[in-house]
Amino acid sequence: MTGTQVDPPDTAVAPLGRRRWRGWLLDGLSERSARHPGPHGTPPAEHKGHRWWRVMCLTGVDYFSTLGYQPGIAALAAGLLSPLATLVLIALTLGGALPVYRRVAKESPNGEGSIAMLERLLPWWAGKIFVLVLLGFAATDFMITITLSAADASAHVVENPFAPDFLHGSNLWITLALVAALGAVFLKGFKEAIGIAVALVGVYLALNLVVLSTAVWKIATEPVVVGNWWDAMTAEHSSPLAMIGVSLLVFPKLALGMSGFETGVAVMPQIQGDASDTYDKPLGRVRDTRKLLTTAALIMSGFLLVSSLATTILIPESEFETGGGANGRALAYLAHQHLGEGFGTVYDISTIAILWFAGASATAGLLNLVPRYLPRYGMAPEWTRAVRPLVLIFMAIAFFITWWFDADVDAQSGAYATGVLVLMLSASFASTVAVHRRGKRAAALGFGVVTAVFAYTLVTNVIERPDGIKIALLFIVGIVVSSFASRVHRAFELRATAVTFDACAARFVDEAAKSGPLRIIANEPQEHSTREYRAKEYSQREETHIPDGRPVLFLEVFIQNSSDFTTELTVHGDEKHGVRRLRVEGAVVPNTIAAVMMELRDRTGEVPHAYFNWTEGHPLSHLLRFLVFGDGEVAPVTREVLRRAEPDLRLRPRVHVG
Repeated sequence: MTGTQVDPPDTAVAPLGRRRWRGWLLDGLSERSARHPGPHGTPPAEHKGHRWWRVMCLTGVDYFSTLGYQPGIAALAAGLLSPLATLVLIALTLGGALPVYRRVAKESPNGEGSIAMLERLLPWWAGKIFVLVLLGFAATDFMITITLSAADASAHVVENPFAPDFLHGSNLWITLALVAALGAVFLKGFKEAIGIAVALVGVYLALNLVVLSTAVWKIATEPVVVGNWWDAMTAEHSSPLAMIGVSLLVFPKLALGMSGFETGVAVMPQIQGDASDTYDKPLGRVRDTRKLLTTAALIMSGFLLVSSLATTILIPESEFETGGGANGRALAYLAHQHLGEGFGTVYDISTIAILWFAGASATAGLLNLVPRYLPRYGMAPEWTRAVRPLVLIFMAIAFFITWWFDADVDAQSGAYATGVLVLMLSASFASTVAVHRRGKRAAALGFGVVTAVFAYTLVTNVIERPDGIKIALLFIVGIVVSSFASRVHRAFELRATAVTFDACAARFVDEAAKSGPLRIIANEPQEHSTREYRAKEYSQREETHIPDGRPVLFLEVFIQNSSDFTTELTVHGDEKHGVRRLRVEGAVVPNTIAAVMMELRDRTGEVPHAYFNWTEGHPLSHLLRFLVFGDGEVAPVTREVLRRAEPDLRLRPRVHVG
C-alpha cells in the first residue's frame, strides 16, 4: 500500500474518549453571575423552594448529627462538669449565635453568609485577601465536618456487637470507604437532598428522643445515681463558684455543638419564602430562615442539655476515654445498654446514615462557597464552577485528612472547633458593624459583647488545641498561594463579561467606521486641554503613521477597582477639547482596551487599529503594577491579551506603538 498513511486504530478513538470524559467532568459548567445557585446547584430564579422546616432538616444533618459525638467530647473536656459547661454553651447558642445569624440572614439573604458581609467592609485587595483567609477557615470547618463525621460513623460500625470481627480495628478503611461513597454520590448527581435529609433527621431525632427519655426515666427511678454524680462533682470542686469558673474555662471545647449555623444561612436559597419575594428583597425567605434558625437552636439546645446530663450520670468516666465503649458514641452506648442490642443496632444505623449525610451537607456548603468567590476573583480556573472537578479535589483532601488523623474523632475536634468559631466570630463582628452603621447603638453593643465572647472562646480553643489553627493555616496558605498563582496565570484573559456602548459612543463608532477600519488612540485619562489632546493626536499620526484624513477616537480607561477580575464594561461617548472620546471603567487598563477592541471588531465587521506610546520604566516593575494596580506597560500586555483571545492573525485587532 502506498500513498496513504493509516493511523493506529486508537488514535481516532482517544480524542473522542477524552472529549466525552471532559464533557462529563465539566457538565453544568456555565458562567454564574452574582445570582449564584444555592448549595445544591439550583438557581434561585428557577427554584420554587421548600418549606422552611424541610430545609431545616438539610442543615440539621450537620447540626443535629453532632449528637453522635458531642456528648462524648463534652465528657472528655469537662468531666463531671459536662452539664454545667453545656449550659454555658446553650446560653451562648441562644443568646449569642442565634441573634447573630438571624442578623446575617437579613443582611445576606441569598446564601452568601457572613463572608459576603465582611467582603463589603474592606475595599480593594484587603477585602479579597480577608475573604481568602475566611475561606480557609470555612474549608477547615466543612472539610473536617466530612472527615470527623465519617470517622464517628465508622466508630459506630465497629462498636456494634453484630459487626463482623474483621471490621474491628478497621476504622480508617471504613472511614475512607464512607468518604469515597460520599464523593460518588456527588459525582453521579446530588438530587433530592432535602427529601433524604427530612427522613434521616426525623428518624434520628425520634430515636434520640426514645434513648434520652429512657435515660431520664432511669435517672428518675434511681435517684442514687444523681447523688453519686453530685457527690463526686462537689468532692472534685470545692464550691459552686469554682464549678462555674471551670465550666466557663472548658466550654470552648464544646463549641462543636454550634456547628450548624453557618450551614443554616448557606441553604437559604432553598427556602420557598413568599410569592411576593424578589431577589433583592426576599422578605418571606428571611422570615422563614429565622424560624429555621430559632427552631433548630431550641431543638439542639434541649437535646444537648439532656444528653450531657444522661451520659455524665449514667456512663462511667473510663468509657469516654480512647478505646472505651462510649468514646465518640455516648448516646449509642446508652441505647445498647438500656434498650437492647436490637434497638441499639437500629440506632447505630440511623446515626451512621446521618453522620455520613452530614458530610454531604458540608460538601454542598463547599460547592456553594468556592464557585461564589474564587472564579469571580480570577483566583481559580473557570472549571472550578463545575461540580465534579471540585468534588474530586475535596475528596482527595478528605482522604489525606482521614489518613493523617487515622480516622480519630477526638484528634480532629480541635480543628473543627477552630473553623466553627472563626466563622461565628466573623459573623458576630459583621453583625456588629452592620447594626452600628444603621445607628442602632444598643444592638451594636450587644453584638459587640457576643463578638468578645466568641473571640475569647476562639483564643482559648487555639491555646488549648493549637493543632486546629495549624490545620486551618495549612488550608489558608494553600488557598492563598493557589489563588494568586491562578490570578497570575489568568491575568492575560479578556476579563470582561460584557461590553456595551451608550448611544453617544455607538454613534461615534458607527460614523467613524464609514471611513474604514477604526483608528483608536489609547490615552491616559489625564489630558485636560485641547492642546494636550491635539499634541497626542499629532504625535500618534507622525510616529505610528495613522493615514491622513482618517478620523480617530480616543479610548480612555478609568481603573475602578484593580482587585476585581471580571467586570461588565459600559463605554460612554463624549466630545470635548475638539476630540471624540470613548470612556470606560474597568479593573485593568490593557484587558479593558482589548475587550473593547474585540467588541468594536464584531460591531463594525472590520479589524480596528489601536495606537499606543511606550512607557518608561523597568519591565518587571510594570508587570507588578499591572498585576496589582491594573496599569503598567499597557501596549505589550494589550497585544498579548488580544493574541490569546484571537488566535487568527487576520481577525486580531492591530496594536501599533510609537
